[in-house]
Amino acid sequence: MQRFFLSLRKKKMNNRDEGILSLRGGTIGEIHPQSSSEEIFQNKTIRPILKLQNDLFIESFLNYVNKHKNDFFNLTTEKKLVFIENAIHKDIKFRNALKGMVIALFTIEEFREYIKNSSNLNKRMMNMLIERLKDNVQLLMPEY
Repeated sequence: MQRFFLSLRKKKMNNRDEGILSLRGGTIGEIHPQSSSEEIFQNKTIRPILKLQNDLFIESFLNYVNKHKNDFFNLTTEKKLVFIENAIHKDIKFRNALKGMVIALFTIEEFREYIKNSSNLNKRMMNMLIERLKDNVQLLMPEY
């Protein structure tokens, strides 16, 4: 009976993983023989997820701004960029929500790889997300 459940679980994982990979698309960025395991993970996993989730990250940030700091839209561009960095670096609850939006789209194997070096991968993930939001700062307009 236990084998049956393990087999069923594995089949469900395979279906989930295949679906996730087909949604995300392929590697973004180059992978070389000398690339570190972190660089490979970044380009094969994190970058495609960030691209897929971009609109959700923008919407999530707008929600954060509306709930916490409505004066964001009156800031200069330079101060907006600093605000974005501070929001992600200093607001642990917000950062964890963003991190969850990324991790939720890992395959099982990717998650196993991620937990081996989560601290460094989290830093890469959040830095790339900060840059992505900064690049989209012109799109960050208030909702009325």
